[in-house]
Parts: sequence; C-alpha cells; structure tokens
Amino acid sequence: MALPTFTLRHLIEAGCHFGHNTRRWNPRMAPYLYGVRDGVHIIDLQQTVPMLHRAMEAVRDVVANGGRVLFVGTKRQAADIVAEAATRCGQYYVNHRWLGGMLTNWKTVSNSIKRLRELDEMMAGGPVSGLTKKELLNLEREREKLTRALGGIKEMGGQPDLIFVIDTVKESLAIAEANKLNIPVIAVLDSNSDPHGITYPVPGNDDALRAIKLYCDLLSAAVLDGISAEMAAAGVDIGEQEEAPVEAGLDEAEAAAEAQNG
Repeated sequence: MALPTFTLRHLIEAGCHFGHNTRRWNPRMAPYLYGVRDGVHIIDLQQTVPMLHRAMEAVRDVVANGGRVLFVGTKRQAADIVAEAATRCGQYYVNHRWLGGMLTNWKTVSNSIKRLRELDEMMAGGPVSGLTKKELLNLEREREKLTRALGGIKEMGGQPDLIFVIDTVKESLAIAEANKLNIPVIAVLDSNSDPHGITYPVPGNDDALRAIKLYCDLLSAAVLDGISAEMAAAGVDIGEQEEAPVEAGLDEAEAAAEAQNG
C-alpha cells in the first residue's frame, strides 16, 4: 500500500475552499485565505494540498511505529463520518461530546470504561436475574450514556499518540488537553479557526459533508498504510493472510492516479 493520492480538483469538488461569511472569521487565519467572494472567505487550497499531505504522512508514521490515532468530531455533520472512518481503519474516536479531562484525567476515564465493560458483559449474558424492570432500565440507560461518550475509545488502552480534529472552535477543549500533554494535533482550519496549538494545520471547510468525508477518508487510508508498514517491518507477509486488509482509498483518487499512470 501507499498513501492515497488526491488533487486540488478533489478538494474543490468537495467544497473545501469555502470559508465562512467575512463577519465570522479569525484574523489569525489571514495567511491561509485566498480572498473573498460574495461576502464569503475563500480558503487558499494551494496551501491545503501540501499541508494535508504532510498530515497524512504524520498519521502514517505514527501508526507505523505502533501509535494510536484519535479522531474527534462531535458536531452533527461530522459525528457519523468520524466514527465510520476511525472504525474502518481500526482506530479510535469521540463523536458525541468531549468530556472534560478525557485526556488529562485518563485514570477517571479508565474507570468509566471499566464500568462500561462490566455493563456490556452483564447485558451480553441475556436477562439479568434478581433485578427489577426499573433497575434493568436504569442499567441500560447508564450503558447507553457511557457508550455514547466512551464507546469509540473503549479499546484504546491509553492516551493517543496523535489526534485529528474537525472544527477547532467546537473541539477547543480537546485541543487544549492535547497541547497540555504534548500530543500532536492535526486539525481542519476553517476561516473562523485559531491555528494556535495545531501541529499539522489543514486549511479547509469544516462544515460540508463531502469535505469532512474527504479528510476522514484520506486520513483513514493513511492509517491503513501505516499498519501495512508496521506489519512489513515485523516481517508479516500480507499475501499469506487468510483475509486481505481492507483498503480505504478514495475511488476518485485511485481513478485519477490510474489516469496519470495510464
């Protein structure tokens, strides 16, 4: 496997160049903006292409060295896409609500994950004897609440080595915690974002579904490339495996690569 290819055209087609209304902007984003069209800031995708590629390389390198990547996107548009992309490449996600201390107070979070596991085991065994209907209902509600908050990091086993964030404004708490622990941050920077504290900035629209899906697909594929590199370094012959690894490449990107090579 290799890092998936993408072009400026893919970013434009996904609407990555559209920022917010000029009234809603962060002056610190000025270096990443191309101009204004119809009262809306246009993001300079000429910068986005190399910066997104650098972010993908960072993901691949972290995973190739056995590291963990945490996908963070709790806004409505991003929640399902983030969960699906992280699951597809065997990584972790937070897509419901960022709980304060999720990284900085890992011990408390670990206890909640332990409780979630207990509830899962309890419910997996079928009807729980000796409990009233009300008690069962309360346990099920507790389990659902914990699953929403922690289901995506249940198997993480420790702090991540890299986090990827959609919407720096909404996920400012996650970024602050990562900065405090010196965990590198990849983040999509819209025109209202603050680039401060972002290790690998990726200027682009963070609201459009197609744009969010493009970023997540590319980074998910970068994770899979890192896993392949790790397995190769460990001497695992992927060709001998009973089940081939799933590739999360982009159909359009693959087609473009074939066209270039053809």
